[in-house]
Amino acid sequence: MTVSFTRWPDDLAARYREKGYWTDLPLTDILTRHADSDACALIDGDRTFSYRALNAASDRLGAALQRQGLKRGETALVQLGNVAEFYITLFALLKIGVAPVNALFSHQRTELEAYAGQIAPALLVADREHSFFGSDETLNQFVAAHASLRVVALHNDSGEHALSTLIASEQGEFVATPTPADEVAFFQLSGGSTGTPKLIPRTHNDYYYSIRRSNEICQFTAETRYLCALPAAHNYPLSSPGAFGVFLAAGCVVLARDPSATLCFPLIEQHQINVTALVPPAVSLWLQAIQEWGSNAQLASLRLLQVGGARLSSSLAARIPAEIGCQLQQVFGMAEGLVNYTRLDDSEARILNTQGTPMSPDDEVWVADEHGNPLPRGEVGRLMTRGPYTFRGYYNSPEHNARAFDANGFYSSGDLIAIDEDGYITVQGREKDQINRGGEKIAAEEIENLLLRHEAVIHAALVSMEDDLLGEKSCAWLVTKRPVRPVEIRRWLRELGVADFKLPDRVECVESLPLTPVGKVDKKQLRQWLAARTQA
Repeated sequence: MTVSFTRWPDDLAARYREKGYWTDLPLTDILTRHADSDACALIDGDRTFSYRALNAASDRLGAALQRQGLKRGETALVQLGNVAEFYITLFALLKIGVAPVNALFSHQRTELEAYAGQIAPALLVADREHSFFGSDETLNQFVAAHASLRVVALHNDSGEHALSTLIASEQGEFVATPTPADEVAFFQLSGGSTGTPKLIPRTHNDYYYSIRRSNEICQFTAETRYLCALPAAHNYPLSSPGAFGVFLAAGCVVLARDPSATLCFPLIEQHQINVTALVPPAVSLWLQAIQEWGSNAQLASLRLLQVGGARLSSSLAARIPAEIGCQLQQVFGMAEGLVNYTRLDDSEARILNTQGTPMSPDDEVWVADEHGNPLPRGEVGRLMTRGPYTFRGYYNSPEHNARAFDANGFYSSGDLIAIDEDGYITVQGREKDQINRGGEKIAAEEIENLLLRHEAVIHAALVSMEDDLLGEKSCAWLVTKRPVRPVEIRRWLRELGVADFKLPDRVECVESLPLTPVGKVDKKQLRQWLAARTQA
């Protein structure tokens, strides 16, 4: 049994193997190559794991799941926060060839139901401290609604489904059965603009190359001590180079529950962290904390700060070396594949004002106009890309794939960019109807569809509004049968199981929504209305 997905054409696959990008090794090699090492791999609070211990824990869990009947080619839904069990579980599933979807801890019922509906998981790994799975009623309802689920393992649980019991169990006979390197290893989450969350199949070959190449560019070594303060399951802190890059280099990952300065600054000082990754809003909060506390002394060990997930303004970028006292590296990537970095030896102007260049010599990137024709260097248009680690199609989404890819297999990410004569990219915005709230992507269509289920809402439109801290927030424009208050709308969405970051930050009610000449909601006009109301 294998997970079906859209493969690379034979000629490109042959080229990527010939050039050494694809090595036909499973992602488990990242950990097993260090299986006999007692060097520190992972620190989670007062728990420390050597590479030997981390590998053994994932072996024990893998063996326990195999005894429960899980087989190579099946799928799993995993929702764990920034805890050691996330990596133990991920490596265990990779070892037994079960492809997980790693939901973010902020996701609620709406997202979890969508993921489970797409992959029909045999296994659920969740956390009793999560608001959705903390209730026996909602947990049992979820399991009952998905007939494919045969095994449930729960973190922070002491009952029959305790994940800790499986991890601590006797290993016995264990034979790793990872999926072939050119098959699906796991699914990443798309930040797309459509109503149904889409899944990105990532193979061992393409993802492992992305990690190896990221390590080369970012110079991760056994001396790297990396603070993972962003959600561990997110593509950025997992593979750019992220925790996987650190493990490959035999460095040490230190976990933080969130990127707040009050939590991260002491961890950086205590563990002598030299690299971390943030999104721009977190950078702003760190800079604010330094100003308020009058010192950056706790950050003395920090050498490199990666910033990505949303566009970084040049003014904020300039404050990082000046006030935090470390080097900045801009990261512009996507879970679908393509990753761009500013290089460590780039000029200050490049680092502050661009989002870098593609990391692979075989990343093919160009800019298209609205008709799909190539634009000259320097002009702004849609990003088009393909390459050895950029996927070839969303999972079970033929209609969307027909729109997202051109006839030559180039993926249109929805980003509006310009590429200069030296190949450096500057991100200008988004073509897709998507809001980037501090690095968390909100599909407008998804929230609009849910708003229309409210008994008082006749029409709904969600638009972005600028915000100094988060970059963008969301405003819901509603046509209603009766007066509604913002708190009522937010409560309604929360009761539907929508993640908090997707709740509208502002709600405006109007008699009618403006329309374009072709009858679509004119969101440009709505943003102008919003600006006028804000000024007033």
